[in-house]
Amino acid sequence: MIKKKYNISVEATLEVIGGKWKCVILCHLTHGKKRTTELKQLMPHITQKMLTQQLRELEADGIINRISYNQVPPKVEYELSDYGTSLSSILDSLCNWGEQHIIRQYGDKYSVLEENSLNT
Repeated sequence: MIKKKYNISVEATLEVIGGKWKCVILCHLTHGKKRTTELKQLMPHITQKMLTQQLRELEADGIINRISYNQVPPKVEYELSDYGTSLSSILDSLCNWGEQHIIRQYGDKYSVLEENSLNT
């Protein structure tokens, strides 16, 4: 295993949860297990290919668990792993800051948040 070099610790965090979609996926999973189709409905602007890629990367990093049920039709669910649950306070802080930012910029969060994101 090649040891990576970081200039600051946050680089390691961003390497695992950075990008446009990973934190969004993780925030949805803080509310419980989700199937791929549920995540896609909650994130209508993500492509299926990108969702699959992000889920695989999060699984490879040990942040989420992929649960495959042996049934027909196949059923797969994703959940935060114990390690991924350790990100909860970070994700809560990001959501709280984002909400305050939206309110500061637009006056209220309901005018800019999409309807399905209010249900999470």
